[in-house]
Amino acid sequence: MTKISSLATAIAVSLLLMGSASAQTTAPAKTEATKTETKAPAEKKAEKPRTTASLECSKQADAKGLHGKERKKFRSECKKAAAEKAK
Repeated sequence: MTKISSLATAIAVSLLLMGSASAQTTAPAKTEATKTETKAPAEKKAEKPRTTASLECSKQADAKGLHGKERKKFRSECKKAAAEKAK
């Protein structure tokens, strides 16, 4: 009976020590990366506008119902073909 009560006491003490140890941790310091990520959308770098060939290829991929890797491959080949026609 004393083994059970001493074991229960040891567990209770260890839980209390773990709780107080975790309460004393400090929050991580903010870095420059987190400050730049919270900028407004207007301050972010502007994206290049999509070309007419890119938009047309996207429409064709949508019509074919392509998704994922198949869509990416199709659009790549389509844009290359459009660039060849433009030359």
